[in-house]
Amino acid sequence: MSNMIVPILRTIIADDEALARKKLRVLLSAEAGVHVVAECDSGKQTLQSVLAHRPDLLLLDIQLPDMDGFQLLDQIPAEQLPLVVFTTAYDQYAIRAFESQALDYLLKPFNQERLHRALERAKTELVKSHEESVKARLLDLLRGTRPNAKPLNRLVIRTAGRVVFLDMQEIDWIEAAANYVKLHAGKDSFLLREGIGRLEAKLDSDRFVRIHRSFIVNTSRIRELQPCDSGEYIAVLKDGKELSCSRGCRAQLQKLIDGSL
Repeated sequence: MSNMIVPILRTIIADDEALARKKLRVLLSAEAGVHVVAECDSGKQTLQSVLAHRPDLLLLDIQLPDMDGFQLLDQIPAEQLPLVVFTTAYDQYAIRAFESQALDYLLKPFNQERLHRALERAKTELVKSHEESVKARLLDLLRGTRPNAKPLNRLVIRTAGRVVFLDMQEIDWIEAAANYVKLHAGKDSFLLREGIGRLEAKLDSDRFVRIHRSFIVNTSRIRELQPCDSGEYIAVLKDGKELSCSRGCRAQLQKLIDGSL
């Protein structure tokens, strides 16, 4: 971290035990660059806080009174999912936690040093995410001048103990999810540890189009573009899914409208 600008980690603490929240806040107060934006004692309250505050980091107990931590993560939209560090007294959920893309798994009672290491990892990931965003914008600017590399034909995805071989033509659309992308293929979806800008550079530009900073769509899945009052469009896919199109991607959309994509 010595050569990086240390980010401020906007953090939510989610634990149903008041004493555990208090202890965690005391430990966090000794750490530089951490700002606690909310404390929550239930899954519902945590979900509302994540959507309202858009934190960088969620310190999440697995056992909450109204739902478990995994059920909570399933309800957070991928584009709003923060970095997640589980804090729990149960060691049997560790494998499942990492399969759900958790950054770390702290087994209670943990000490200052163990928490510090988790926070350093989170800060490093946050810096990488910011750098990826800058790279994505540069790729947008250089899209017309990049070399003609052979596009991806298939992705290899490890998930829930399985290895999935996903052909690119199976993908309907792709969305950014923090340091990952979420690939939507029919009724299935898969998380891949890859920035959306970097993945875009590997895709067949005749098949996939960037319609938003967070969305890439398989052009063969677009049924129609519906104009909005703002002058932008909503892309409606063949399965009825609606995706916003941003002004910054208007040039690509125009190519699609003109039939040159």
